[in-house]
Amino acid sequence: MKIEDWRAEIDAIDQNLLRLMNRRAQLAVEVGALKKAVGIPILDPDRERDVLRRMCDENHGPLDERAVVKLFRRIIFESKKVETRMTEAPAAARKELL
Repeated sequence: MKIEDWRAEIDAIDQNLLRLMNRRAQLAVEVGALKKAVGIPILDPDRERDVLRRMCDENHGPLDERAVVKLFRRIIFESKKVETRMTEAPAAARKELL
């Protein structure tokens, strides 16, 4: 394969990653709304540890564990930001934020 072929495959993967990260954020917003409705805090350190542990267990490289943890910590952080922003916004404004 030529370098352009590899890059095209990387571009396609990047598009899928973006789509999946946005879907993940949408689901976090839904979870946040449910948490708010029943009075559960947005932050759930046990859940975050479980996600990080599971991702490290499922990782078979070439990324090392440290890289996996850094990536998923950032994904979780950004998801919490969206979740918090959306659950604190009035219902009418939520549609604009999405």
